Amino acid sequence: MLNLTNNRIPAHVKKIHLIAVCGTAMGALACMLKDMGYAVSGSDQQIYPPMSRFLAAKHIDVAAGFDSANIRDDIDLVVVGNAVSQDNPEVVAVLEKKHCFCSMPQAINFFAVGDKKPLLTVGTHGKTTTASLLAWVLFEAGLDPSFVIGGILPNFESNYRLGQGDYIVIEGDEYDTAFFDKGPKFLHYDPHIAILTGVEFDHADIFTDLAHVRRTFESFLERISAESLLLAFAGNSNAAELIKGLDCRVETYNLDAAADWLVKPLTAQLKSASFEIYYDSRSLGTYNSAMAGEHNLLNTLAVIAAARHIGISDSIIAKALTTFKGIKRRQEIRGQKRNITVIDDFAHHPTAVKETIRAIKPLYPQGRLIAVFEPRTNSSMRKIFQGIYPQVFGPADLVCVREPSRLDKIPVEDRFSAKQLVSDLNKKHTKAFYFADTDAIIAFLIKKAVPGDAILIMSNGGFDNIHEKLLKLL
Repeated sequence: MLNLTNNRIPAHVKKIHLIAVCGTAMGALACMLKDMGYAVSGSDQQIYPPMSRFLAAKHIDVAAGFDSANIRDDIDLVVVGNAVSQDNPEVVAVLEKKHCFCSMPQAINFFAVGDKKPLLTVGTHGKTTTASLLAWVLFEAGLDPSFVIGGILPNFESNYRLGQGDYIVIEGDEYDTAFFDKGPKFLHYDPHIAILTGVEFDHADIFTDLAHVRRTFESFLERISAESLLLAFAGNSNAAELIKGLDCRVETYNLDAAADWLVKPLTAQLKSASFEIYYDSRSLGTYNSAMAGEHNLLNTLAVIAAARHIGISDSIIAKALTTFKGIKRRQEIRGQKRNITVIDDFAHHPTAVKETIRAIKPLYPQGRLIAVFEPRTNSSMRKIFQGIYPQVFGPADLVCVREPSRLDKIPVEDRFSAKQLVSDLNKKHTKAFYFADTDAIIAFLIKKAVPGDAILIMSNGGFDNIHEKLLKLL
């Protein structure tokens, strides 16, 4: 059995099985291990694209459902996903057979990180975008990076890469690690450079309140070694307080207030934005980016700061910013019909919803912005944000709110009310409508959307494939 205290995995490992393999990061790990020459298998209750396609392309055998029979005697190592409980039949079989097992971040550390220098992005928002852009800048600089990121990068058509260079970019997750390790995943990494995008309350299924979230990030920040660099967003009050008195080197970044790194927006259009960068009050010149919104300017600023510390030239950074294709499900234009644009975004936390709407609205001045929202996460389906959500949809011209599809998982007294949100929005003179299911939203949009409109669909799930269905019927 794996000694969890020293993270040692036997050198004879040849066959590896992953329980809950279809998660974004677990699927990336499975593909990485396959590329390294290991015999890889996996299992999951829900096998769905895009991860199912990636696994099939790698010829990784994935069993539908969890079954003790999947834990064969010849398996050398089992990687246990964080959503898997101790009474899972495959976990029971692993323990009975005394198989070696570990968590996903332990496996990433052992197999992928090794002697590489980890560049880690952490924070409640923006870590996927920041990690993805940083990986692309390193690649454009010829540094042949590795990465493991929680989103698909169109530049690579993948969410992982095995490079031969010195750096590996990792999206650090504050979610718990495994049933045998309830600490956050990001505690397993020792970053060469860490980017902290901000700290807010989220993941209400594992965190009790903001103080609990802050303690978790504090435990990470206090572990960063003195020779490492932390780049922190000074515009977030929680982050600004947490970085005080750390042993590591700390530099801050911000939009329009005191910080080591500053970004000044200049122009913003549909597929381009220009901005000026300052370091220590000295202008470093003007850059262009294909990503819209102040939140993306801040993500970009953090990447520029990290890249310059690594030694990447301004010309390479500038080129990488303009050739970066973004991340799937982050302000991703899924299609256009009758001059009606359908946009897909992962936003679900109130701050993310607010910033996404603010970023998209100015890009479509000739039409309306129709915001379609599915509260689906463990936090958004709870009433903790009930009084906050009405404050974030203001710039939208029309709002459609779907009844949460998994509300039965939440205790009745803790449930979020989509009907109440719609009522509160209408009281604030924002036109809003409630829908019991996705088909009703599609029928409504087909009648209401007109040329020039942008339909922004926000959910962390598949939303019943609303994007393709809508585009087909428009």
